[in-house]
Amino acid sequence: MRLLKVATCNLNQWAMDFECNMKNIKTSIVQAKAAGAVVRLGPELEVTGYGCEDHFLELDTVTHAWECLKELLLGDWTDDILCSIGMPVIKGAERYNCQVFCMNRRIIMIRPKMCLANDGNYRELRWFTAWKQRGELEEFLLPIDISEALSQESVPFGYGYIQFIDTAVAAEVCEELFSPVPPHAELALNGVEVFMNASGSHHQLRKLDIRLNAFMGATHARGGVYMYSNQQGCDGGRLYYDGCACIVVNGDVVAQGSQFSLKDVEVITSQVDLDAVASLRGSISSFQEQASCKVKVSSVYVPCKLTQSFNLKMTLSSPKKIMYHSPQEEIAFGPACWLWDYLRRSGASGFLLPLSGGADSSSVAAIVGCMCQLVVKEIANGDDQVKTDARRIGNYANGEFPTDSKEFAKRIFYTVFMGSENSSEATKMRAKQLADEIGAWHLDVCIDGVVSAVLTLFQTVTGMRPRYKVDGGSNVENLGLQNIQARMRMVLAFMLASLLPWVHSKPGFYLVLGSSNVDEGLRGYLTKYDCSSADINPIGSISKQDLRLFLRWAATNLGYQSLADIEAAPPTAELEPIRSDYSQLDEVDMGMTYEELSVYGRMRKIFRCGPVSMFKNLCYKWGTKLSPAEVAEKVKYFFKYYSINRHKMTVLTPSYHAESYSPEDNRFDLRQFLYNSKWPYQFKKIDEIVDGLNGDSVAFQGEEGSSAKEVGVVAANSGDPSAGL
Repeated sequence: MRLLKVATCNLNQWAMDFECNMKNIKTSIVQAKAAGAVVRLGPELEVTGYGCEDHFLELDTVTHAWECLKELLLGDWTDDILCSIGMPVIKGAERYNCQVFCMNRRIIMIRPKMCLANDGNYRELRWFTAWKQRGELEEFLLPIDISEALSQESVPFGYGYIQFIDTAVAAEVCEELFSPVPPHAELALNGVEVFMNASGSHHQLRKLDIRLNAFMGATHARGGVYMYSNQQGCDGGRLYYDGCACIVVNGDVVAQGSQFSLKDVEVITSQVDLDAVASLRGSISSFQEQASCKVKVSSVYVPCKLTQSFNLKMTLSSPKKIMYHSPQEEIAFGPACWLWDYLRRSGASGFLLPLSGGADSSSVAAIVGCMCQLVVKEIANGDDQVKTDARRIGNYANGEFPTDSKEFAKRIFYTVFMGSENSSEATKMRAKQLADEIGAWHLDVCIDGVVSAVLTLFQTVTGMRPRYKVDGGSNVENLGLQNIQARMRMVLAFMLASLLPWVHSKPGFYLVLGSSNVDEGLRGYLTKYDCSSADINPIGSISKQDLRLFLRWAATNLGYQSLADIEAAPPTAELEPIRSDYSQLDEVDMGMTYEELSVYGRMRKIFRCGPVSMFKNLCYKWGTKLSPAEVAEKVKYFFKYYSINRHKMTVLTPSYHAESYSPEDNRFDLRQFLYNSKWPYQFKKIDEIVDGLNGDSVAFQGEEGSSAKEVGVVAANSGDPSAGL
């Protein structure tokens, strides 16, 4: 037997905070060595943090990374352990995303990334060059100060592997695993038995199984030990890196780290038998045949052993059941951990949430409550860093710390119900009940006086006073009155967040939380600069359907029973007067259901459909319920309002990224924000197709492009706050 102890980790790095990152790196190495590991893998770009973005273009960033690596190598951190360290490296005129292999205070090899992630949230080609030379390793001259400090002038640089006396080890960096021809296939044929994948992979709902299946598939048919390391936490942006470091042997997961955690460092280890890898490969005839005529990959020889022989004191790691969270748990734990990182690193003293008693703001409140529960639980488990942060944020006296989540919430979480004459007693009571269950400091504020003052000012200036449509006003008046209420709430929220800590003799300031969901953003069903405008939004890329599932789950699993009633209530903005014959409802206002919005969003973004291809696909999907003409009207209606309101995405509150069809304008969904909302060419093509299918041409009437077949559209337009600028 060739027994090998390996360690990989989740690290909560912070972009550009080198001291924080180095502390975590050192801690992970210490823990790996204490567990007896002789191989340690860290996340991609762990020295700088993955999310540095354009800071990677600064020479200082690369220089500081080398300075940190020098600090590691001058100490005893790498003694008797192979460490893979992620950092940027400049070679000649090019900047590379690299894994630096170090052992016994020497740099053994630098492996540049060959396939860069450059879609979705990733823009690596903006900062790095992909390594394209797959031939011989090149000699890389170390920076002068590094060379002098280490007494080492150069190091092999490029694509290759490290050959020890008893095994071979190689890197496969993040995106390379998912490329059409991943390096591990060729490396396995060259005898590499241990693959080290350093990653910077973010959370997305229902994504984890894709990742784990790739690790298992990499070694199931060709054998091997596959190690995976990832960042975990918010490193300064919209993404939450969801950890889940793992170790796979011959297609079986033998160790798995947490996906969501408040820990800064989590190290997992496994004891593996490399003879099991050799045995599997020797039993696969096709592997033997292909290995006999392989393309040779360059290597670096290190004359030392990593493995130990048979020893009953050493226990082999066994396959374990993979831990997957339900989507409801992902919504609870991912944004909660993201909020905690943002809170403790921003210098704020807590959160303030405009709590309407509706599904969206209640979801945000429940997530903050979940965060408080996680903090108390982690402190009880002995995490000193979480205790230190919680004591500072909660302004605890010496020696005191949170032991009850409701008590902690009372210190760091304000909720405000900003009711008006259009608010119902039911939503007011639901908001208060939920705040009490969480433990938040709840305020009930009537905004009628503020709204009336603004309207009086308008009347003084213009001599006119707008009325709601139910009171005889026009669509323009109705919309304006709704927008005034919504925008006043934003102003009051920021005022309260900045001054309430002062009122209660607390230090610092509070962060305002937003609560618009991904579907409302896609449709533009929100007032620009209303309560959707906040400091951060934990649900901004989560669909309404998923949020309702989360509310039902949270009512039981988080202990907030009022969420069941909140979920059952029909969604409403409560911006128009309630009458015996009229009550404002979101789906009526929008002219489409949340279920339909989710379908439109996935087809537009995930399947890259424009109006015509979306219409064709939906004719198949909805063909048993709707005629082609009806499908056409729905598609045109969606694209009309999507394009009218796209400008709102340019000021969308920074939101936790969770959904693959998010319309977030900053980096994920890059599109123009000024459209011809009539889509004349595309809509004409749709009409021609419909005409060809049934001979009944669908004609648009007037500038708005509406037709008589649009069910509920006229009513929707009358009070739709989404159209307001």
